[in-house]
Amino acid sequence: MTNKISGKAALAAGAIGSAAIAAAVLYVNKRKKKAEGTPEVPPIPSGEKPETD
Repeated sequence: MTNKISGKAALAAGAIGSAAIAAAVLYVNKRKKKAEGTPEVPPIPSGEKPETD
């Protein structure tokens, strides 16, 4: 006996899978943009005290 998935169930599973993949791609792109936007702090020149408020 074989178990077959009905057309509606297969369609629903495909839609859920597609939505999960789309969400993962958006999440990765968001993290990549955030990582690119953070500038590195330059080192303090030796012999000078850092200026603070």
